[in-house]
Amino acid sequence: MKIYNTLSRTKEEFVPIEEGKVRMYVCGPTVYNYIHIGNARPMIVFDTVRRYLEYAGYEVNFVSNFTDVDDKIIKKAIEEGTSAEEVSQRFIKECKQDMEDMNVLPATTHPLATLEIQGMIDMISTLIEKGYAYVVSDGTVYYRTRKFAEYGKLSHKNLDDLEAGHRSIGVVGDEKEDDFDFVLWKPKKEGEPYWESPWCEGRPGWHIECSVMSKRYLGDEIDIHAGGEDLIFPHHENEIAQSEAANGVTFSRYWMHNGFLNIDNKKMSKSLGNFFTVREIGEKYDLQVLRFFMLQAHYRSPLNFSAELMEAAKNGLERIRTAAANLAYLQENAKVSDMTEAESTLVKESQSYVEKFKAAMEDDFNTADAISAVFELVKFCNQHASEESSKAFVAALYETMEQLCNVLGIIIASEQEMLDSEIEEMIEARQQARKNKDFAKADEIRDALLAKGILLEDTREGVKWKRA
Repeated sequence: MKIYNTLSRTKEEFVPIEEGKVRMYVCGPTVYNYIHIGNARPMIVFDTVRRYLEYAGYEVNFVSNFTDVDDKIIKKAIEEGTSAEEVSQRFIKECKQDMEDMNVLPATTHPLATLEIQGMIDMISTLIEKGYAYVVSDGTVYYRTRKFAEYGKLSHKNLDDLEAGHRSIGVVGDEKEDDFDFVLWKPKKEGEPYWESPWCEGRPGWHIECSVMSKRYLGDEIDIHAGGEDLIFPHHENEIAQSEAANGVTFSRYWMHNGFLNIDNKKMSKSLGNFFTVREIGEKYDLQVLRFFMLQAHYRSPLNFSAELMEAAKNGLERIRTAAANLAYLQENAKVSDMTEAESTLVKESQSYVEKFKAAMEDDFNTADAISAVFELVKFCNQHASEESSKAFVAALYETMEQLCNVLGIIIASEQEMLDSEIEEMIEARQQARKNKDFAKADEIRDALLAKGILLEDTREGVKWKRA
């Protein structure tokens, strides 16, 4: 398996620290509002990476944080006249709902920055002791950037070049030793949440949060650190400087970054009126369509979002689901159970699409080519599965399709696609409830069927049903 490593700018063979196990950290969102579709891309991409690693047999410890203390959260709380904690807790809940709707698996651990403050204080203390950080008179603690000799190795930026271009990565202060030094701890402002520390009542800088949460839940050295390419500099660069100076070992062996998401070929921004939350997209589309759309491009490529491309993704997903529904129907109604010799040969032939899928995913998680392999399998199934097929043959094809789609996080049998036998069983249960004069139960069953797209009609001849 090869992964493009931002650190080396090359595809490298993936060799985990511990055989059979993967320690993976993905930077999560700052929770001050509903997540937008730019946030959704790394969530979907790295969830798919995790799914494939698990499919390939690895035990994955997947950590993705929530930044629940930040200037934007505090600003939102002040605007609403509430607390930063109330704002962050509300939007963590909403974020988890959106993730579930996109079929993003919960992380092994979702740490919250506010619950890891002591670890941050400990790491900052270590950096001060080692001479990599210093305290100024108001209690602010800065990282001494130039002391870390390898600073810039991830972003491939050179401090001298940045200085020549008059760029700064921190806020210039009177007591700062160098413009490039960045904040590890800062004093509280009036009305802000704060914590006690050896230096002042205050709160941590953003960069130290991820270094500490990664260390606590994954260890000093991890296999994969991932996020959007906008995080390469300064966030991930600063994480490396902090973690490697404090821990004395390589922070992460592989760095993965997804490309930007544009809207109609323009950068997404509220000022342009092209800013969409996942919740807003969910009002127009099943969020499986958004997921399928995201995976149709290679994760490192820039991705353009538009109504036309979403419609194309919807149609593509429908092709796969229609083929799956057909296989489910054939399996339900098959007259013969056992596979013929010719069918056994076809099942073996279908495995070539599995191999194509795996080859695409092993090559830096090329989901675009992996989806092409799924479409080839769909065509194969449509050609070879029929009403004359055995139950075992159709079941084998369905299982193969479902397995590959599961790796992509694509659900091929939506909840609305019930088998005929399941519908009949529920109708029978409803009829029994009516005989028992349990009309509330009968109505409950009718509503449950309606929610799954099944319409009932009570006639003199009995109950008739149809799919909406």
